Parts: sequence; structure tokens; C-alpha cells
Amino acid sequence: MSTNYFRRVGAARPSHLMYTAGVGSLIDLPNFSVLVKGLESWSHGGLTDYVIDEPRLRTAVNRSLQLYGAARVEELRSAPWMEGADSSPKDRAAQGVGVPVTPFPQWLRCTACNILAPIDAEAFTFVNNNPRTPHEAKFVHDCKPGKPLAVAARFTLVCTDGHLDEFPYAPFVHHGNDCVKMPRPLLRMKDHGGNQAANVTLECVACGEKRNIRDAMGDRGRRNLPQCRGRHPHLGSYQSDGCDKEPTLMVAGASNQWFPMTLSALALPPSRNGNLSELVEERWVEVQGVTSRVVFDAFAATPSFAYLRGYDAEAFIAAVQAHRDRLEGNTPQAEAAAPPDLLSPEWTVLSSSPMPDATDDFALEAMPVPDALTDLFADVRQVQRLREARALIGFTRLDAPDPEAPEIATRVRLDRTSQNWVPASEVRGEGIFLRVREDLMAEWEERMSKSPAMQAHREAFARFRTNRKSDRLQGSFDPMRGWPGERYIALHSLSHLLIRTIALECGYSSASLAERIYAGDEERPTTGILIYTAVPDSEGTLGGLVSLAEEPHFERIMRRALRDASRCSSDPLCAERLPRDPADYLHGAACHVCLFVSETTCERGNRFLDRRFIVPLGDETDQVLTPVGLRP
Repeated sequence: MSTNYFRRVGAARPSHLMYTAGVGSLIDLPNFSVLVKGLESWSHGGLTDYVIDEPRLRTAVNRSLQLYGAARVEELRSAPWMEGADSSPKDRAAQGVGVPVTPFPQWLRCTACNILAPIDAEAFTFVNNNPRTPHEAKFVHDCKPGKPLAVAARFTLVCTDGHLDEFPYAPFVHHGNDCVKMPRPLLRMKDHGGNQAANVTLECVACGEKRNIRDAMGDRGRRNLPQCRGRHPHLGSYQSDGCDKEPTLMVAGASNQWFPMTLSALALPPSRNGNLSELVEERWVEVQGVTSRVVFDAFAATPSFAYLRGYDAEAFIAAVQAHRDRLEGNTPQAEAAAPPDLLSPEWTVLSSSPMPDATDDFALEAMPVPDALTDLFADVRQVQRLREARALIGFTRLDAPDPEAPEIATRVRLDRTSQNWVPASEVRGEGIFLRVREDLMAEWEERMSKSPAMQAHREAFARFRTNRKSDRLQGSFDPMRGWPGERYIALHSLSHLLIRTIALECGYSSASLAERIYAGDEERPTTGILIYTAVPDSEGTLGGLVSLAEEPHFERIMRRALRDASRCSSDPLCAERLPRDPADYLHGAACHVCLFVSETTCERGNRFLDRRFIVPLGDETDQVLTPVGLRP
């Protein structure tokens, strides 16, 4: 195949390549499956508008990558796409732009004769007669007239270090030996169906040796598998001495074969009251040349750098030099590799008074708090416009990235040689921002310090962390590291109640909504909830969500949410649930009937939820956050 022409085999949304099937994952096409290749293979040739400009997110990406010892990135790039590529199959420039994939698994089975062989065995032929219909691409086997379809053999090997490999069909059938008749024999794969999850027989056509795939499953089956080769097919790399982790048999397309590691940030208007060092870090690509008063004045005179006019020139130049020193390693490593904080600047803008001026990406408007809700909320604001940028910084296999136990998952890099960019996408939407009264929250927190129910949550979190402690962990282990705090549980539970009610009122499905909880920390506690649309199409900007923040609607929604929280069809089991020893789940009175939402909506995987802290479920009313006048 010419290096200047690439066959198109399908299409995917940019958001799909971020959360469902990005670099290193498998995508099921109509007739076979493909693996998304590493960043070295991506081509943005001929494109000019692929950069997503979001300085805060770029800064957070660099801080996160620094924690893994990775190189800095200068750009966030959207997936390469050129308009008219599918309608102009002879346009070489268009055909060279796209997300590169390779067939995987590369063992195919004929649907007619059950022959099983790798692609390079020349037993199969790739067919795509119409370039305008890439979804019709397929592999066929010339075993009978009509050339029946060949499909991917569905078994793979995966390990907890993120390696992915083909299943060793020939060695497995022959019990680790070579075939006595042929060096590369053809095999047959026969699926017997029935009630068995995997009842597949593999047979050598040459010598007649047979073996069932069940011999490779489970703990006993792992003894029949070879050592992990340390293969990353998206990078085309192996570990020369293999991998010391046990490989696991997995069906291609299983949900735990690929988990994305992502960061997201809202586009905020420049703030003159923000931290100067944070501003320089966020906008480093733009301001790194500001090294003198003359350059500062020249920059500040241009409209695109108008935000500089509110700063002292000498202080700004000093901040630029200080950041350059950090990049060059002249500051302590602990300071340079601090974890990113994306929520604090958003809280500052969303709760600021006076509110910032509207921009193309952000517009905020205050709504009057209904009289009946003034004891609960200090602010209700419409976020009439917002833009959320998302970046992919890596992925894991088998173990999902877990903020409660970050040690258990091993990050797999997106590139073989360091690139100066990572994949990103952006969505536009709208939202509602709520600020709970700080005095109400502080008084409730004080009561919760002696609450047996909250103590059960703390102990469950410690058990959760301890039970998932990695053998690779070096040094001391703090079982309470990452505990989000009591106010987070209250805000998170209230957010879910509102999301479920809003989904019934505004016309958006709950999967189209997302949340950001601003609970702060011990040094700087905050009390914010942002519920917003986070979908890549026009549904997110139709106005149906922000209109619910208006006074005649919001009180009704709030009262309905609290009323629905007071009862659940799973009660009394749900109402009485607490994570007591030895259980280590991280929710209390919460279930799919009353509080759980979709994975795309919840920022913490439906953890840290308990409606007993929002409405009374029994006699213990002293642990409820909601003022008496609002309780059902």
C-alpha cells in the first residue's frame, strides 16, 4: 500500500476518541476490529485549526505528565479531520489526514469453513470496492464462491501493566510445542455455543491436535499461558526481556480492556485578581517572551493581551522568570511536580462578585434566590455559555484509574517517542451554578464530626484504600489520603438529587448532564455545585437547562428533589444502608432507584453519596443538612 494513501474504514466523534475508544483501544467496525495507533502515526498535515486553546488545561496536563516523568506538551490537538475526505476519495491530501488504525486482533476466522490464521498468512483478502463507503471494508476468505466473510478471532492477552497481545493460538493448541507436521499450520476455531461463556475448540488442521479455550481461563488457566511479552501494539513495541505480570485471557472489546485517563477544564475569562504565577503558567506559550518592560508594554497594547494591563510590569516579568526557572529545574522537584488544581479557579469565577464580563466561551448571570430557599442557598446563577476542554493523557487496562486508589492502575503512554501534544476535544453547553450557605455547611460539618454515620463512611474509605493497596507501593501508606471530606458527600448527594429531577423537567437525558463539585479543602472550604450539559452536539445549548434556574421553576424543582429523596422503592434496605465492616463500598443510603446516575454524569463513579445527610430517613434528624422548613 502506498504511504501517501490510506484506506478509510470508518469514522468516530472526537469525544468518542477521548472517552470510549482512544489511543491503544479497540474499535469494533461492522466487519472487523481495529486498534487506534500511537501519536507518532497521527497526521494533521494540511490542517490549520486543530489546536484547542485552553491554557489552564494545558498547564494541568503538564503537571500531571510531570508526575509520571513525561515530557512537556505545548499543544492540545483535536482529532485530525478534513471536510470532504469521504466524498473525495482521490484527494491525496484529504486521504492522508485522519486517525490511524491497524487491524487487531490480527488472527481472523472464516465464517464458512472456520479456518483460523493470521492476516499475514495470505489466507485472507482485504476488500473495499467503494472508497465512499468505508464501513463496507472487510476481510474475505476464498474457500468457496462468494468469498465468505472473515472476522477477528476474539481472544487477546492483557496484563495489569497495560500490555496487550494476540492470543498464542498455535502454541496453545500444541501445549507449548511446535506442530509435528508443519512449522506454521492452519487452525480451525469451532464455537459450540450453548450456555457456556466460552466453549470454543481450537484444532490444528495439519496434525489434528485439539484444545478448548476454557483451558486458558481462570486462575488455573493462567498456568497454561506464556509469559507476557510486554507488547504495546499501538506503539509497535515489546519489552526485550518480557513482563513479570501474569497475562489474563480477555475477549476483544471487553469493557475493562481500556480505561481513559483524562483531564477537563472550563474556559474562564482572564481574571485580574487571580494569582500571577498561575496566570503565567496557564498562558506560558503566549507570555514566555515577556522579558522586559518594553516587551510588556508592546504586548499590553494589543487587544489579545489586554488582560496584562491590570498587572504591574515588573511583577509580571519576575513571574515569567520564576516560571522559566521552574521549567529549567532550578526549583525543588516537589514544588515543580505539584498536582493540578482545576477547580479552585473555576470556583473563584463562578462565585465572584462582581461577576466577570461575558465572553464567547463564558457568560454568567445571577438569579434571585427564592424566598423559601434562602436558608439553603446563597447564590443561584445561570451559566448561559460555557466551553469545556478535555485532554487524554494516557490509559490503563484491567484496573480503571481511581482517584481513591491511584496506586492500583498503571498508566500506559500514548506515544513511543515524546510528542509535544496530546489529543483533546471541546464541547459547548450551559449550566446552573449553586452556592450553598457557608454558615449552614460549617454548622452541619461540626455536627458530623460526632456522627456515627459519617464515621462509618470514613472507616469504609480507609478499608477501601487498604484493600486496594498495591504491592508496588513504596514508603508509608496513608489509608485516608484523598478523603474528600464531609461537605463533599453532602454536596455530591444534593447534586445527584437535582440532576435526576432536572432530567425529568428540562428534556435533557441525565447522560447529557455532568457535574462539578466545589468542596474545597480544610484550608479553603467551598460550597459550590455546577450542573451543566456536556454533549458534543447542539442539544447542550438549547437553553432548557438555564431556564430552570429562574425563580418560578427552581423552587419547584428543589422541593421535588427533596421529596423524591425521602423515599425509595428499595427502602428500608436502601435507607438503612451504611458501609460497615467488612464492606468497603463508598456510599450509604443510595442506589440506582434514588441517587445513582450514569457514569458519564457523575465525577466520582457514584461514590460518596448518602441521602440521609440531605433529608431525614428516620429518627436521627440532627445529621440532615437541609433546613427544617425544606424537609419533606
